[in-house]
Amino acid sequence: MFTEATLPDQLQANAGDPLRILIVGAGIGGTTAAQLLRTRGLHPVLIDRVSSFDDAGYMLALMPMVDAAIDALGVRDAYVEASTPVDRYRVLNHHGAQIREDSLGELLRDYGDYRGISRGALLDVLTEAGAPVTVGTTVRSLNDGDASAHVRFDTPDGAAEATFDAVIIADGIHSHTRRFTPGGTGLNETITGWGGWVVWADADDDIDLGEEMWGDGFFVGSYPVAGAIGAFIGGPGGDTAVGPQAFVDSIRAHLTSRTSRLDHVLDSVSAADEPFYWVLDDVRTQQWASGRTVLLGDAAAGFLPTAGIGAGMAIESAWVLCGTIADATSASVRVALSAYEAEQRPRVESAQANSRQLAGLMFRRSTLLAHARNLAMRMMTIEAALGPIKKLLQKPARIPEVTEAVD
Repeated sequence: MFTEATLPDQLQANAGDPLRILIVGAGIGGTTAAQLLRTRGLHPVLIDRVSSFDDAGYMLALMPMVDAAIDALGVRDAYVEASTPVDRYRVLNHHGAQIREDSLGELLRDYGDYRGISRGALLDVLTEAGAPVTVGTTVRSLNDGDASAHVRFDTPDGAAEATFDAVIIADGIHSHTRRFTPGGTGLNETITGWGGWVVWADADDDIDLGEEMWGDGFFVGSYPVAGAIGAFIGGPGGDTAVGPQAFVDSIRAHLTSRTSRLDHVLDSVSAADEPFYWVLDDVRTQQWASGRTVLLGDAAAGFLPTAGIGAGMAIESAWVLCGTIADATSASVRVALSAYEAEQRPRVESAQANSRQLAGLMFRRSTLLAHARNLAMRMMTIEAALGPIKKLLQKPARIPEVTEAVD
């Protein structure tokens, strides 16, 4: 579990490390990196701008590329207990009728499990051994020098400063910190114009089923986690401005067929008290590594949720990054960070491109195009839709050799 620590306490523990590391952001990527480094005897300073971690967040679907990190942290049993297999995937057309149902279990059998878990439960799993973090803290400035990176902080106790050998920026798709790096400017973004509400519904009998309805101007997705269903309902921003109840009513008016899951999800959205609204955009940075700083997870490449791969790639990237820098020194860390980017960035951007491609199919406003898409979906298997991601699973991530490191 997260344990709140003061910045001076973390800096004191970090001072004697052979590589003094700051991690900005205690989300999925940053927390995974911090915990992996701690298993190697290091004491990275972990900060986050939030004041608490009480919000359970949203639902996640994790593919087997997370297994290396899960096993390295020794939390396999806790991960399995806190999550649930997602073995089936069903897609409905814009009138609520089933187009197809596929077996994710068969697709991924050779690689591992596809598991559903809430963000809060995943963070609990990752921090099972305890995770010191300083909350309510942001980076005011970051100056990357030859000998070290000098960082100034804003903390609940006032301003502070410290030097580090490496800085990992993992504070999310709307990162406040990446602006201090060359890669944090000139972002490549996908602005879908869509958004919607995330809600939790009671679990039903289909505990292994993910279901999506691809509409003409709306989308409804529901995904199992342990003991519950995470649901998303959305559409173009102008249409969702009417509010969740009126938007649900507009969807119901389209339906000529329905599943019990779909009815359950629509009812849950209607009953939700101020559900969280999620804007469906993504981001890709121009450069990850620069000097002693590196971007990780959504701060480097923030995903649309359409392929269910963003959190998995953040965990995989954290595993690759930590393996690459684990034995680096202050003198060699710049080379190590560049090697990490060269190895991992093509994998992440391939997965992100798959998510963008699927968004082009899902987020349709035209009824004519929705009909054409539905016909194509009858012929397209889930294996074809997730082809680029399956290729990543067939050739797992690896820790690159740092061939030009100097001491």
